[in-house]
Amino acid sequence: MRIHTSAMVLAGLLAAATACDGSGSASTGDGTGARRLKVVATTTQVADFARDIGGDKVKVTQLLKPNVDPHDYEPSPADIQAIAEADVVVENGVRLERWLDQTIKSAGFHGTLVDTSKGVPIRKGDGTEEEAAGDPHIWHDPKNAELMSRNIAAAFEATDPSGKAAYAANLASYTTKLDRLDSWIAQQIGTLPAGRRELVTNHDAFGYYIDRYHLTFVGSIIPSFDTSAELSGKRLDALVAKIKATGVKAIFSESSLPPKTAEAIGKQAGVKVEAGEESLYGDTLGPAGSAGATYIDMERHNTTTIVTALKG
Repeated sequence: MRIHTSAMVLAGLLAAATACDGSGSASTGDGTGARRLKVVATTTQVADFARDIGGDKVKVTQLLKPNVDPHDYEPSPADIQAIAEADVVVENGVRLERWLDQTIKSAGFHGTLVDTSKGVPIRKGDGTEEEAAGDPHIWHDPKNAELMSRNIAAAFEATDPSGKAAYAANLASYTTKLDRLDSWIAQQIGTLPAGRRELVTNHDAFGYYIDRYHLTFVGSIIPSFDTSAELSGKRLDALVAKIKATGVKAIFSESSLPPKTAEAIGKQAGVKVEAGEESLYGDTLGPAGSAGATYIDMERHNTTTIVTALKG
């Protein structure tokens, strides 16, 4: 992944990384005299977790913007500067952020790096190089989201021991919300007849959701965990045939991917395509005010969209 920086920019970043607030800390104030951890979070999902766990004790800089595909991201000089100044960097892990290692090196970061995937059972890939690390879309199971949040809380507590009680309380509160979400999704999926629990998506991003709620994955337009994988006409023809054979009720487009190919496949197969506002949030949350503005909003929107479409 290319990183466009100049010697002058990097020099400025290193100077910023060593700057502090007079106490030797890289933390920032909130105007009340309290100190907040400087946190950089890579993806929209882990940034949302970090904000919930950190509360008013952290200042979160989110690198990826809503509806930006994380598989093919190119960090900016501003991203490098934010990492250079951070106390904690939070990543999804499972090689979703393939660009992060070089970015951290360029920034001269020496704080705490949190791999939120630690302890999460990872779905295996298909044996190809691009899927060697396994399926990175771990957040689509709320139980994995709990583990990810716990990893974030542990890092915040280790970096800022004085805030341990607050981080623990926030984690407990958020875990309760995730448990409720998990139960709600299971109940909603349970309303689908057994023969209507089949998914076709833009790319293979919903495996953890499918496993958790006992759905059947028929196929994806991009047959890979990675959205940058090449399309194959032969594979697309095979997917159309499979859709017709299984009686799938809908194809689900994704908010961060163009719907054109999904719509073409839907036309050939004679099934509805859920696109536009009814797209699923796969790799990214939506912007503020959207149906996918937070992780919990995203999973509720996805579930409602899936259940409504599959009921026909």
